[in-house]
Amino acid sequence: MTDRFDLLVKGGTLVNHDGCGEGDVAVKDGRIAAIGQIDAGTAETVIDASGLHVLPGVIDSQVHLREPGLEHKDDLEHGGRAAVLGGVTAVFEMPNTKPATTDVPALEDKISRATDRMFCDFAFFGGATGRNGDDLRALESAPGCCGIKMFMGSSTGSLLVHTDDGVREVLRAVRRRLTVHSEDEDMLRDRRELAEFGKVETHPVWRSVEVAVSSTTRLLRLAREAGGRVHVLHVSTAEEVPLLAAAKDVATMELLPQHLTLTAPDCYERLGSLAQMNPPIRDARHREALWKALRDGVVDVIGSDHAPHTLEEKRQPYPKSPSGLPGVQTLVPIMLNHVNEGRLSLERFVDLTSHGVQRVFGLAGKGRMAVGYDGDLTLVDMGATRTISNDWIASKCGWTPFDGMQVKGWPMATIIRGRVVMRDDEIQGEAGGRACTFMEALPKRTSP
Repeated sequence: MTDRFDLLVKGGTLVNHDGCGEGDVAVKDGRIAAIGQIDAGTAETVIDASGLHVLPGVIDSQVHLREPGLEHKDDLEHGGRAAVLGGVTAVFEMPNTKPATTDVPALEDKISRATDRMFCDFAFFGGATGRNGDDLRALESAPGCCGIKMFMGSSTGSLLVHTDDGVREVLRAVRRRLTVHSEDEDMLRDRRELAEFGKVETHPVWRSVEVAVSSTTRLLRLAREAGGRVHVLHVSTAEEVPLLAAAKDVATMELLPQHLTLTAPDCYERLGSLAQMNPPIRDARHREALWKALRDGVVDVIGSDHAPHTLEEKRQPYPKSPSGLPGVQTLVPIMLNHVNEGRLSLERFVDLTSHGVQRVFGLAGKGRMAVGYDGDLTLVDMGATRTISNDWIASKCGWTPFDGMQVKGWPMATIIRGRVVMRDDEIQGEAGGRACTFMEALPKRTSP
C-alpha cells in the first residue's frame, strides 16, 4: 500500500547532504518521510516548488527578543513573526533579558511564554554570571536550553564574567559548548574616554581590534586549561581568524551578515548609530578577512545577532545610544544576495545556517533535510529581486539598517514540522512554536 503524506513539496531544487538537484520532499506527522520522485496523489497538501530552491529550515542561533522586561523593543511574538517572514524556522534566544535567564525557573518561564505564541520553533540560552556555577549544570540540561552564554565584555544587560577565575569557574561548571561574547572588559573600561560624545564613528576606536583579540586569546587559553569547548560569537576582526583556525580542538566561530556586508567609515556616515553594535562594524580589511575565513571553511555558523532597540533609543547622542541591530528577518535575503553575487555557494549557506548549527549545538532532529528529521524547510527564489524596507520589518522596533537595499534572492515559504507558516510574504495559520531538543540534554534512560 502506498504511503500517505501530510505535505508534499514537489518539483523544487533540493539543497542537502546529497548535493543540489531536482526532487520532492514528503512530510508525515511532522517529520520528513521521503525524498525523491514522489507521486502528488499520495499527499493531502501539495506545494508546487517549481523554480524554487528547497533548503533545510534556516536556523538563527543568535537572537535577542527582549522578553521579559524589555518588550518595548521587541517580544517573542513579534520576533517569531519576523523570523518566519525571513525564512527562519527556529531561533536560539539570548539570556540578557530582565530578569536574566540564569536559573531553570527563568528558562521555564520563557518556554511557557513562547509555546504556541511564537510562529517559529525556539530554544533559549542560560546566562553565566560568575556566581551561578552551581545552577549552570541543571540549567544547561533543562529541556529547551541550547547552552550557556557568557559575556566577557559588557554589552546590553547585566551579565558579565570578565576575570580569569570567573571564566575558569564557568568553563569547569558547564559540560556543553560555552557560547561567548568575547571582548576584554578591563580594556573597555580603560579606553572608555575614546568613545567621543556625539561621534559614533569612534565606536570601533573604543571597542578596538585589540579589545577583541585580547579577549579571544585569553578565552582559548582558559578553555584549554579547563578542558572546555567554546563557541565565539560575532567575530569581527582579521586578527582573530588565525587564532580560531588554530583552535579547532576547542573552538567554533560565528559570523554575522552585518560584518560581512557593511564597512566603516561608510556605515557610520550613512546610518549613524543605526550601525552601532558590539563588537563594532570595522573597515574593509576586516570584512575581506572574514570572507576569506568563510571561503577557507574556518567559519562554523552564521547568525543574525538580532538585537533591536527603538528608533528613539538609537537616536540618542552616542555613546548614550544603545548598541544592537535587528537582523533575524534580513539574514536570509542578505546572504542569498551574497550567494547571487558569487561570494559563497548556496550549499555553503545551508552548511552555515542549518548543518553547522546542528553540529555546534548538538541539535536533535533539526538542521538537515533528511528522512527522520523535522519537516523544516525554507523555500527561496534565487531569481527574485526585492528591496528591503522598514515597512516589511515585523519586529516591534520597526526598522532595519538595510532599509532601501535591493537584493536578489528571497524567502518564499517557511515550513515548520510540515506546517506552512509563511508563504509569499504572508504569515499562515496560528502560532505553533515548540522548544527544540538537544542531544546533550536528552533525558537519561533509567535501568529497568
